[in-house]
Amino acid sequence: MGPSLSGEAAWTRAAARGDRQAFSRLVDLHKRTVFALCVRLLRDQDEAQDAAQEAFARAYASLAAFDASQPFAPWLLRIARNHCLDVLRRRLPQAQRVELDADPEDGAPRDLADPDAPRGDDALERRELARTIEAAVAALPANYREVVHLFHVEHLSYKEIAAAMDVPIGTVMTWLHRARARLKATLDASAPEITP
Repeated sequence: MGPSLSGEAAWTRAAARGDRQAFSRLVDLHKRTVFALCVRLLRDQDEAQDAAQEAFARAYASLAAFDASQPFAPWLLRIARNHCLDVLRRRLPQAQRVELDADPEDGAPRDLADPDAPRGDDALERRELARTIEAAVAALPANYREVVHLFHVEHLSYKEIAAAMDVPIGTVMTWLHRARARLKATLDASAPEITP
């Protein structure tokens, strides 16, 4: 379990005074969340890795301006988000990317069947559903995608999301509601029809 908020605030205060070990603890605590946000926004693992590192560098440089009475994560996520938005602005307009996914099973030796393993068609259905959901989320506007990710994947509260995105809580709630409605409509439309 993570440190208490007061422990995190103590690390933040110590880091602001130049304690690199305290900042290293903050990095360890939040690196997964920051990287996940960067991946969600940039949709590129390598760019996300660079963006996450830059976000931590910017946070370290700005620690003196951080209000230690506030939670650290939303402030850090806002820095990461703003940097990712800058990266996106510098990209070519809607660069077309072709992704070629090689089937890892081609030419690979086959394992013996495990009677306790889930059936192949069940696994295939789950993968297809996951792809459908991922595609539906990817088709959402950027602000909806971000809210869905922060709420459902990172499990941030409305207040923390509002702070990270620098918008009112009501806006977060509206975006999340609209995103869910769009996802439901998309998933309902893509569901196969069942005939009796």
